[in-house]
Amino acid sequence: MIFSKSFGYALRSVLYIALVCDETPRVQIEEVAIALHIPWHFLGKVMKQLAKEGIIDLVKGPFGGFSVNIKINATPLIKIISLTDSTVQFNECILRLKKCNAAKPCPLHNQMEKNRKELTDIFKVTTLGDLMKKTEKNLIGLFTLP
Repeated sequence: MIFSKSFGYALRSVLYIALVCDETPRVQIEEVAIALHIPWHFLGKVMKQLAKEGIIDLVKGPFGGFSVNIKINATPLIKIISLTDSTVQFNECILRLKKCNAAKPCPLHNQMEKNRKELTDIFKVTTLGDLMKKTEKNLIGLFTLP
């Protein structure tokens, strides 16, 4: 089970914005893209989608940018996955076999089923707020790795 770049970009960007919003009320998309080494056109699409869902705020104009809101703390990671990827991957065969299921399992089906459920549960109960509680200012340096 591999997550898309969109999910990684969205998650890293939201955490970055939450960290720097103490210093500045809004963060420009260019700043996020440069700091995290993400193509800004692609990041813009991802961030606008998060803003449309109300996970982050977007103010347009020369003094605009992205900022966090109260809703961000309660947003489960599964919501970010559903917006940027698809939750279908939690039900797909790890070997990408179309007919794999409990009745006709692939060689890895039974081993992966338990892990898949545990991972799904983690993403359902872990919120962005949980990640932000654990995030410190020095973590920004980790985000900037390509």
